[in-house]
Amino acid sequence: MRLHLYFARRFLATFGAVAAGFLAVIVLVDLIEGARRGTPGVLRSALLQAPGGFQSMLPLVMILSSITLFLALARSSELVAVRAAGRSAIAALLAPLAAALLLALLGLAALGPVVAATSRALESGGTARGAALAMDEGGLWLRQGDAGGQMVIHAARSGAGGTLLEEVSILAFARDGSPETRIEAARAALRDGRWVIGAARVWPLDAPNPEAAARTEAELTLPATLTAEDIRDSLARPQTIAVWDLPAFIARLRAAGFSARLHEVHLQGELAQPVLLIAMVMIGAAFTMRPQRAGRTGAMVLVAVCLAFGVHFLRNFARILGEAGQIPPALAAWAPPLAAVALALALLLHFEDG
Repeated sequence: MRLHLYFARRFLATFGAVAAGFLAVIVLVDLIEGARRGTPGVLRSALLQAPGGFQSMLPLVMILSSITLFLALARSSELVAVRAAGRSAIAALLAPLAAALLLALLGLAALGPVVAATSRALESGGTARGAALAMDEGGLWLRQGDAGGQMVIHAARSGAGGTLLEEVSILAFARDGSPETRIEAARAALRDGRWVIGAARVWPLDAPNPEAAARTEAELTLPATLTAEDIRDSLARPQTIAVWDLPAFIARLRAAGFSARLHEVHLQGELAQPVLLIAMVMIGAAFTMRPQRAGRTGAMVLVAVCLAFGVHFLRNFARILGEAGQIPPALAAWAPPLAAVALALALLLHFEDG
């Protein structure tokens, strides 16, 4: 038990040192880039970007921590002593794997929401989008505006990426912000820069008696400042939503008639992240647990890093296929990490017991 605690403590210390170095480099690079561009609030921007950058580099941090740890243990002949005591070197890997799993779960529970919050803060500090979209249990809300005033649109359901609306309620405001017109309709479609509204009931709110002045239109056309791209771009990016809130957000997307494939792939990828980080530790250990006298240490480290980059590339490629709908989201997220674990386990058994 003491041996496992010792190896776990060594791994956590190594991970902390490597992670601190990466964080410092990320912040420094963002500071230099922001200063070069003359970005206002460069320090705040660099600090907000740091969690997201660190999360994307977490697999690299993990494999470098594994390589550094096991190279140090091999150089100090501690692994030789473990083998001489009759214990398999693979057993010495259990404690670092447990520590890596703990770190991965901590990252999923704590780092993910932090990245989501900082991503939202970065987006809120950017340029405002022309379209605003929000969803809740009651449907979706759209807002458009121009020099003539603003228009708020509510729909119970939608289709075709938000360009076809059902059970529509529209409230138009004048330039001074006063309500001007209310429209209730069975459907509305966004076509060529205009809203085509069918079976509409119109209330002029600036009339003395809006109910008496109300009229029914079989078809009504209103100018639209939105496009289908504006509506799609107004959807919250998966990175700006905490992993615990993603299932509810995906359910709202589906209920509103939007495709949730991008968010599903991101959710499955976040859940599969601990398996990927465990695979990184195993890959690093497979190539560096060998005794130093076996030689070719530099080549083995290079192979381990290249293999880790290969797994990372395969994971990104699978996610692209999942986002494009070519393969299921669960397969896109889980297949590369599980394949990496199987490969690393085969290498460990070959090098240690083969």
